[in-house]
Amino acid sequence: MSLAKRTKPYREDLKPGEVLCEHCTAKCCRYFALPIDKPEEMADFEFIRWYLLHDRASVFVDDESWYLLVHTTCKHLRDDHLCGIYETRPQICRDYTTDACEYEDDWVYDMYFETPEQIWEYAEAIAPRGAGQSIRSRKPPLLPVLN
Repeated sequence: MSLAKRTKPYREDLKPGEVLCEHCTAKCCRYFALPIDKPEEMADFEFIRWYLLHDRASVFVDDESWYLLVHTTCKHLRDDHLCGIYETRPQICRDYTTDACEYEDDWVYDMYFETPEQIWEYAEAIAPRGAGQSIRSRKPPLLPVLN
């Protein structure tokens, strides 16, 4: 079995003057991420659970910072993966650099949550609980004994 040939150059193999974006599928234009407060109690995790109940939303942690990630494509991204309003693009796009972008295909986060169940399981494992509270469901009542 042969390995698939790499279709884009490695970042370090670009020639002088060659632009990284010319070889990318514009990952940076297919989502936006907003910093959120690190959850510290169960109420904080409830908010994150609510985010994850929405379609195309996820939460990630990178270098101890928490982010809400919304998977949505910029309406000005062209089929060739280039910007359709490059000359008048927003300032945030102008300030963005490719120095630490997600060009490589092996990008990973410290933690990544896609479902409300994932964040709730994490919360139950690490969040402080009130005295006497358990992470387990309450014990169900006994079934009645019939004579």
